[in-house]
Amino acid sequence: MPRRRLRDFMPKGLYWRTLLIIVAPAAILQLIITLVFLDDHWQATSKRMSQGVASDVALIIQLYERDPRPETFADLQQLAWQPLRLRIDIEPGAALEDARCRSAGSTLDRYLTRALREELSRDVWYESSCAGVDVRIRVPTAEGILDVRAFRDRVQARSGPLFVAWIIGATAFLGILSIIFIRNQVRPIEMLADAMDRFGRGQDVSLYKARGAREVRQATHAFFAMRARIKRHIDQRAQLLAGVSHDLRTPLTRLKLQFALMPPAPEIDEAKRDIEEMNDTLAEYLAFAKGQWTEEPQPADIGAIVEDVVAGAQRSGAQIEVARAGDLHAPVRARALKRCIVNLVDNAAAHGDHVRIEALRDAAAICVIVDDDGPGIPEDQYEDAFRPFSRLDETRSRNAKGVGLGLAIARDVARSHGGDVVLSRAPMGGLRATLRLPV
Repeated sequence: MPRRRLRDFMPKGLYWRTLLIIVAPAAILQLIITLVFLDDHWQATSKRMSQGVASDVALIIQLYERDPRPETFADLQQLAWQPLRLRIDIEPGAALEDARCRSAGSTLDRYLTRALREELSRDVWYESSCAGVDVRIRVPTAEGILDVRAFRDRVQARSGPLFVAWIIGATAFLGILSIIFIRNQVRPIEMLADAMDRFGRGQDVSLYKARGAREVRQATHAFFAMRARIKRHIDQRAQLLAGVSHDLRTPLTRLKLQFALMPPAPEIDEAKRDIEEMNDTLAEYLAFAKGQWTEEPQPADIGAIVEDVVAGAQRSGAQIEVARAGDLHAPVRARALKRCIVNLVDNAAAHGDHVRIEALRDAAAICVIVDDDGPGIPEDQYEDAFRPFSRLDETRSRNAKGVGLGLAIARDVARSHGGDVVLSRAPMGGLRATLRLPV
């Protein structure tokens, strides 16, 4: 089992990483401040308050034991209540501990109990878990148990829980502000990434207002400037190729017409074949160089495109088996994609007796797999097969047509859609070409 590292558990997205960078140090700082406050200020303050209450209770007991007569006890009750905010009562014959409310006690309870025992030099019973706003202190005397009730705010500091509540509230408020702020900063990056991805697939990307930090706006402006330069280059290339096509086809057409008017001869037939080969070479080269940028992506059924290609190849005598699975609808350039699949199918049919095509969809892409039972090509020549005008006739000698642009055009079309074409060994023994289009 591989050893797990800390970065394996860290978030991968910029949004969550930025949020972690901002919120985690603030939360840790708040936690440290809270712990220091509770350990030092709150407990120290509560300890001093407990000692103050213990001193008041000790004074009341001393006054009571000096004159325990019932007629003076009422004056002592008034004295304990008015300036000291203590309620006292005497319970002759009662037990020290009151079973009606009893708990293990907290650290702050032990502060008061220790202070009372130090002040009174006798055993006492203290309880802060009883219902109500009072805490109870029971001290044994000669006449019975002296029951003392004190308000909780005299024994325990109220600022501790309030401070913790403020810390939690402030942390939550700052966390929400951080989330909103980071989201507003990350959103322009996501928009830029989406625009770059769509442009990489050949889809039209409309201009939008640059937002976010200065660096993000600069990257957005640089992307749209690059997009404009690429589109100008494509338009210039299309115009150039249109002129080349016109300039070359016109003399070839005149030569074909002149040869057609000449008397039949073996030399004339060879010249006609050369002209036809030149026409094929020119058409395939123009298709490769022009690409598919003049067509806009539209939703289409890739399965129907595959079946249309298979039907055309079967009319030419090819033996093709086709299978499809899943929803194969996606925005594509239908004519360019059809040419890509035609090139793959023609290449397979030209070198194999049987061809199998499978169109399927997974979670991330649509795949068109073309297998043949031909001789195949060595694995180290897979990438060479995609080079323009590459002819691997040494291993696929049955290829008697084409100028070596079929796979190059197929990969060009696939990559313009954000996908790719890869070659591998087919289960049928020949070559497998896998067209993968992300969705």
